[in-house]
Formats: sequence, C-alpha cells, structure tokens
Amino acid sequence: MTDISPETIAQHGIKPDEYQRILDILGRAPNLTELGIFSVMWSEHCSYKSSKKWLKTLPTTAPWVICGPGENAGIIDIGDGQAIIFKMESHNHPSFIEPYQGAATGVGGILRDVFTMGARPIANLNALRFGDPSHPKTRHLVAGVVAGIGGYGNCVGVPTVGGETNFHASYNGNILVNAMTVGLADQSRIFYSAAAGIGNPVVYVGSKTGRDGIHGATMASAEFNEDSEEKRPTVQVGDPFTEKLLIEACLELMATDAIVAIQDMGAAGLTSSSFEMASKGGLGIEMDLDAVPMREQGMTAYEIMLSESQERMLMVLKPGKEAMAKAVFDKWELDFAIVGTLTDTGRMILKRNGRIEADLPIDPLAQASPEYDRPWVVPAKRPVIDAKDVPAVEATEALKTLLACPDLASKRWIWEQYDHMVMGDTVQRPGGDAAVVRIHGTPKAVAMTTDVTPRYCQADPYQGGRQAVAEAYRNLSAVGALPLAVTDNLNFGNPEKPEIMGQIVEAIRGMGEACRDLDFPVVSGNVSLYNETAGAAIQPTPAIGGVGLLQDVTRSASLSFKAAGNAVVLFGETKGWLGASLYLREVCGREEGAPPPVMLHRERRKGELVRALIAEGLVEACHDVSDGGVLVAVAEMALAGGIGAQVDHPSTLPLHAWCFGEDQGRYLLEVRQDQLATVLEQAAAQDVTARVIGTTGGTVISIGGRAVELAELKALNEGWLPGYMGAEIAQH
Repeated sequence: MTDISPETIAQHGIKPDEYQRILDILGRAPNLTELGIFSVMWSEHCSYKSSKKWLKTLPTTAPWVICGPGENAGIIDIGDGQAIIFKMESHNHPSFIEPYQGAATGVGGILRDVFTMGARPIANLNALRFGDPSHPKTRHLVAGVVAGIGGYGNCVGVPTVGGETNFHASYNGNILVNAMTVGLADQSRIFYSAAAGIGNPVVYVGSKTGRDGIHGATMASAEFNEDSEEKRPTVQVGDPFTEKLLIEACLELMATDAIVAIQDMGAAGLTSSSFEMASKGGLGIEMDLDAVPMREQGMTAYEIMLSESQERMLMVLKPGKEAMAKAVFDKWELDFAIVGTLTDTGRMILKRNGRIEADLPIDPLAQASPEYDRPWVVPAKRPVIDAKDVPAVEATEALKTLLACPDLASKRWIWEQYDHMVMGDTVQRPGGDAAVVRIHGTPKAVAMTTDVTPRYCQADPYQGGRQAVAEAYRNLSAVGALPLAVTDNLNFGNPEKPEIMGQIVEAIRGMGEACRDLDFPVVSGNVSLYNETAGAAIQPTPAIGGVGLLQDVTRSASLSFKAAGNAVVLFGETKGWLGASLYLREVCGREEGAPPPVMLHRERRKGELVRALIAEGLVEACHDVSDGGVLVAVAEMALAGGIGAQVDHPSTLPLHAWCFGEDQGRYLLEVRQDQLATVLEQAAAQDVTARVIGTTGGTVISIGGRAVELAELKALNEGWLPGYMGAEIAQH
C-alpha cells in the first residue's frame, strides 16, 4: 500500500490528531478510498463535531413528539393516526458556487429526508440570506437561487408556501440557502433507517451515480477563499422529474411490507447512508460496487462512495421481496440494484473489480467521530440605546423608507415564481405570518414558518436565539395554530475561532431556554459552519422552522384588515426599543445597540390568549409585531387588506420610538367594535397589556397629524425587488 502524503491528508480536511485517531482505529494506514470515507464521515457537515456537545442540551421531547433528532427528519403526532414529518437543511456553499443547481439540489435533498420516512411532502419553505444589494454578485445569486428553488419545487409538484429573504453585507461572500420540507404520514407507516436482518439484501434505487458532488460534504465544512469558484465539480446536479418518480415509487413500495430500513443518499452519498444504516442496526455490510448503477465509465471505489449524485436511496429489503420491489422501480423507470448484504461483522467491506477496496469498522466511523469542546468566549454585550439618543425622523417618511428597504420590501417577485397552490390545499399563501396548508380530507391544517433575526444574533446571540424561537411561536399563534415543534438550521462562521464558537454556544443556550419555556421542542435540524470568506464571517443565523396545528382551518386568522370601522388593538408592552432595530439601521444608518429582550413567560401567556380569541371568532385579523415595529405592522395589515388605518400613539413615548421600537412579544389584532369589550376583558383576565391604538378605514395610514396614501406605500413596498431584479433581466 502506498503511503498517503501529509498534503493529501490535509486536502481531505483531516487534522493531524484526527489522522492519528484513524491509525489507532485501523491499526494501520488507510488507503485513499478509506481516507476519503473518514474524511466525509468526520466532516463538520456530517459529524457535527464542533456543535455536538451543545446540541445535546436542546429539549427534544414532548408527549406529541414521535421521533426527535437522530433520524432523517423529526416526527410529531397531529392526532387521528396522522403524523407530520419535517426538517430544514442548508445548501449554502453549493448555492454560492452554482446558485441554480445549489438551490435546486437543496430542495431535492430535503424532500428526500422527509419522504424516506414514509411521508408525502405537502409543503416546502426556504430561508434565504443574500449580500448587500449593491454587491456585484448579489443580483446574479438571487436570480439563480430563486430559479433553482422554483424550478425544482414546481416540477416535483410540492407547493413552496413560505420563507424569508434578507440582505446584508456579511453574506456578500457566503449566501445562505436553507430549505425546509413538511410531509404528512400515517403513524402506522413510518419508516426508519436502522438496518436489520443478517443476510438481508441492501438495495440501491433511483438515479445512476456520476462524478458530480464528490467531496460536497467536505467542501461544505470549509471556509471559502478566492479559489472557491473552482469548486464547481463538488456541486451536485438535480433532476426534479426523477425525484417525482422516486417519491411515487418509494411511497408505492412503502404501502407493502417489503422495506426493513430506508435512507436517502444525501451529504456523503453512498458512504453516509450505508454507514449510518449499519451503525444504527449494529450490523456490517458487504458491498459490491460493481453492481452500483453508474453513468460514467471507469469510476473508482473512491468516486462511487463519495459521489453526491442526486435522487438516490438505499434500502434494506426483506428476503424474497426483491422481485416485487424491482417491479415497482422498473414501472417508474428508475434504477434498482442489489449492491450488498447485511452481515454480523460490524464492518464495511467494499469490493470493486473483485478486489477489496476498503475494510473498515463501522461504529468508530459513524459514532466515534471527534467531539470537540472548542474554546469559546461570550460575545461582549452592547450598550442599551436610549430612544432620546436616536434622531426622530417624521413617522410617515420613516415608514416609507422602511417599507421600501430590502428586508421589508415585498418578496412577491420571489414567491410568484414558486407554485404555492399545487395540490390545492394551501389556505394561506406566502406573505403572511405563517403559511397554512389543509390536511386533505379533514378540517385540520398545519401552519409553518421560518424565522430568525440575524442582526439581533450579531448583537447578542443569546437573546437572538431566544427571539428566533419566540418569533416562530408568535407567527404560528398569529394564524391561530398551536405551536408544536421546531427544526433548526444553525448557520455560523468558523467554530475554531473562540468568538464564533461563543456565538454558537450562546445562541443554542437561548434557543434551548425558549423551546423549554414555550413547550416547543426541537425535533430535527442541521448545522452549517465555516460560513466565512477570506476570514469574514456571516452574521450568526440560527434559523428556526416552526410547525403548528389548527384543529379547524375555518378558525384561523390572516393579517389583512377585513373592514372599515374596526378597532386596532395592540397586545404587549411598548417601551420603544430601538437598539439593533431596522429603524436604526435603515433610517439612521447605524448598526449598534443591544437587541430587545425576550420575556418568555409573557410570550406563552400572550400566545395562548391570541389563539383562544381566534378560535372563539373574536379576531378579524392578527399580525405579530416584529421587524420595523408597530407602524410597519399596521401598514403591512393595511396593504394586505387594501384598507387604511388611523393610528393614535400614547404621548408617554417619543413618536419614533413608539412607532418603530422592536419590543418583543406583541401582536396587533383587528377587532369588531361589538366584540372589543370582550377581547379587552379577556386580555385583562390573562394579565396581558392591551390597548386600542387605532381604527381601520380609508385609504391612508395616518399618525401624528400626517398621512400617507396606501397606494404610495404599496408602490414603494412592491416596487423595490422587481426594480432591483429588472437590471438582471435586462442584462439577458
């Protein structure tokens, strides 16, 4: 066996101490195929070696949680023998290098995570972060990512119903593309990935294996530099039509008793799927790589094991079911190949052209990956900013500036490229607090949202982590849904830097507290680290995907004002918190100050009250107050309904602080005058601060003696993104 050079070891992302651990495990030096397998299995992307210690602190159980982290996706009970299966995952690095395919294959991968467990996907969401709009690459990246998400999701026939899109210079060299899928399954037909049954056949199904995506997991675990454009070969190529066939074929076979275990081939492809299935089952696998369907000539064992070609699954079948299973995949015109057998050895033996190419112990690769307790420092606290120290710009002028800024501008240009109505069950489409999708054939519906405020996380990762969870909780409550569980996507910079590791630790601590206090456990997730370019990290972005349940879809709320003459009621206390606010950034040009604190016990009480009022039919419209504060929230409700509002503010606070402060835990409700007394009484009974701040009607938003026409606000809000992207279209 030829010795592997230190350069080759380093190129595989293996540190010297990790290589020594490999030598200790094997009792010999690995060959190149074996080194490649260790490299991807121990990559940050697959092993969570920097974050494992902290992820273990998150709450993951509740009476309605059927399966928490550790499987392809999380599973929650929604009653009537039904389950919701969901997860969010990142495809950040590939999407920066090749935006269309990077985003498309991100959607494909998360769909497979969900349907591999027996669920039919019913909705997709995405959380996108791009660089400064003035950066030369941003427009091209937005166009490619949006086209990739739409191209894949639309073709596969799953509605894209929600998400968020932000812009900030910290993402100039490293955009974030986080994709989430929600699926529906019968509790009696849920499939897991633990291999079982010595002698059972290991079967490969789906597309052929090519050379695309080799070392995708390793690339996703490294910082970018000036040469990152050369990494295009590590980006996978997706085919949504094949994925649609794969969904149908898998679900058809799942209706039989043929499948023992099933796993999608995602990051690290055939390597991670085979090792994880065998490890969970405490078994070994003997695999003949000659049997793997290939679309390219002369592929080596190394290439076959590390390819991340898309639309592929690995399954263990019951003996004697092979012919029936093959017939199903033949019908759907997909490859089907018996590539291996389960053994009792606990080892992975790989053969190619009659030779053993790898002989590895499974558990040390799958379970004994390094777990680091990296040095970390608590980020320095920023000072609280007093509203008196922030310039007061006239309220309607500031409102116009905010509604036209990239973060708050309408994202209609994006979501109109997605089919959000396919399958016919989308009740609330993009643009609201949460998407609502009916459970077909029942009165129930699932609400879903993605949330995080990176500028808060930058200012204080602990409060930012709490706020991201609380915001998801509020968004679900605002449509009337009981929040049940979250999936997370933790996007950070290089964890080997103590200040970045400190962001990770503190954000997870804040998230954990919020999930515990709100009874909102984490059931699945993904960690994406090394989101840096030339040493500059992204803003910490722990995205939260929240899922909730509506027992009666007719008892839900949307954010659009419904009629003139109704009261606008504000729940929650307003102190005019302008630190880390959009007003401070967009109107005053300052990114500074501590973010608003999150009072979790009050969040829960207010959420329960809002949901009860919606269920009683006492709320015409509801919207949580978040980015931009109260006046922005009023304007968003007015624009959605085409009805204006006259807003009165209490004189105890400076007008700009009351209008644009981002105090947490607040909701705006539209309430009919004949039901107002009941709503205010119930709020008082629950010790929730409630105040009538205005009345609906007319065609303007008026406050402080000034007014602005809805038509002008709409033109500003709807016009920014099409105008910005028009330059991209004009170039073509």
